[in-house]
Amino acid sequence: MHTFISSLLLFAPPSGGETPNMFVQLIPLALIFVVFYLFLIRPQQKKQKEREKVLESLKRGDRVITIGGVHGTVAGIDSEKKTVLVQVADNLKIKFDRSAIATTEKQEAGEKLTSKD
Repeated sequence: MHTFISSLLLFAPPSGGETPNMFVQLIPLALIFVVFYLFLIRPQQKKQKEREKVLESLKRGDRVITIGGVHGTVAGIDSEKKTVLVQVADNLKIKFDRSAIATTEKQEAGEKLTSKD
């Protein structure tokens, strides 16, 4: 019994010339996969789904920040080409891919946009 417990805890083959159990050898690999899934893969998938929801709910008037650090307001959306027209200044509009939007700040209906100059 002692050799079985030590082989489980230390992941070593049992001593005494016995052939190691195949199930005991697969336990460490299964545990590594479970840990990777729970701590790395699953949270990343949740974050990606949340980001897709935000990009799909993007509408005109939303304040956005691009991955390049450009701050602006959504002036138009082309759903076919998956591009967003962002107004950066009074007479300056730049076209970005939808995936280039890093964060959004939703504007309330009727709220006037103000600049902090």
